Amino acid sequence: MALADYEFEMNFCSRCSHCKWIPLLFIKTHRFANVCPAIERYNLHAYSGSGRVIAAHSIYQGRSEITDELLDIIYRCQLDGACNVMCHLSNEILEPLDIMRELRTQAVEEGKLLPEHTIAIDSLRKEDNVLGEKKADRGNWAEGLDVKDINQEQAEVFFHAGCRYSYNQDLQDIVKAGVNLLRQAGVDIGIAGKEEACCGGRAFDIGYRGEMEKYADDFISRIKASGATTLVTSCSDCYSTFKHLYPMIDKKLDIEILHITEYLDQLIKEGKIELKKEVPLRVTYHDPCHLGRLGEEYEPWSGEWKTVHGGVIISDPQKPVHKGLGGVYEPPRDILKSIPGLELLEMERNREFSWCCGAGGGVLEAFEDFAQWTALERIEEARSTGAQALVTACPWCERNFKDTLAENGNTIKIFDVVELVQEATG
Repeated sequence: MALADYEFEMNFCSRCSHCKWIPLLFIKTHRFANVCPAIERYNLHAYSGSGRVIAAHSIYQGRSEITDELLDIIYRCQLDGACNVMCHLSNEILEPLDIMRELRTQAVEEGKLLPEHTIAIDSLRKEDNVLGEKKADRGNWAEGLDVKDINQEQAEVFFHAGCRYSYNQDLQDIVKAGVNLLRQAGVDIGIAGKEEACCGGRAFDIGYRGEMEKYADDFISRIKASGATTLVTSCSDCYSTFKHLYPMIDKKLDIEILHITEYLDQLIKEGKIELKKEVPLRVTYHDPCHLGRLGEEYEPWSGEWKTVHGGVIISDPQKPVHKGLGGVYEPPRDILKSIPGLELLEMERNREFSWCCGAGGGVLEAFEDFAQWTALERIEEARSTGAQALVTACPWCERNFKDTLAENGNTIKIFDVVELVQEATG
């Protein structure tokens, strides 16, 4: 794909600004009405989904070029998909998220690079992760776990930890707990350990499409060799890559894909995991972008746009419209509601209208101040509910929330859903 493939779509931005706000029907207060971190922070239309589509259209037509100033605008965006959801509520032709990704790909192809992203990609190419960690240390998190090595023997469930959980020592207990909970429920599970590699999703979002294609091919081979029928991951970024990005580049995985919250929810409802211990806590749940609106399964489309009845534009065949409604929203909530003594309070912006944690799209790597500002906005919204703790289901969200709290001194507890399940099992 390239910008040229979106020539028709780029003509359909009406500058309505719907990409900046949650729908009017769902706005409760002006304070938490905005949905796009970039436009809220920088207050200039160029930083909105619409603004970047306009820039992409101008570049495609040769009226503009990617300057250093425009490169800054292109990358001060988490690619959280909120603008896409809002746009598709009223405009089913335009694809702002896809167009913004193509704009980044073109920037990379033209050699217009941010130094921080170059460092991350160099690490990916050398060590199979974007964190600058050593490949040889990837499997250390699983030391002491009595779990199958998927490289040596087959298993029904292939568990993928992801880069953050594999390398961040203060997050590793979460992924260990997840594996132990599944094993205790009788799940036949295997891990790749030190042979596990990055999914490639963050490279794709930064603009390095070829890197993700390489990791997708590797993953397809590993799954075939594993004999697994189900792929489970604790990382929301990986989940979105497997379900949404791989099919986008025609690399769909021929296996059931579940986030660990989906699997735990099933096991709890089947009675294979019992939540007996009370956890007296008021919590609010943060929907990770990659688990929610970006966790919706991608349906490819190949067709054409037609004008009928003198002016009505239709797609032939009918084009699937990704509105973010098919993401993983209820399983994490059902888990939390099933924990004795725990009270779940909702933030104003939730589910497909969730506010981003700030860490996605290469922003954490290149613009840490913007990533922390975005996290602070979400933390403030969480505090406004009266919750004692902010719960999520993504290591990138948790990492950014914890680092932001440490930097700014705010006080609210941060948990992963898996931690609370472990606590409730006693």
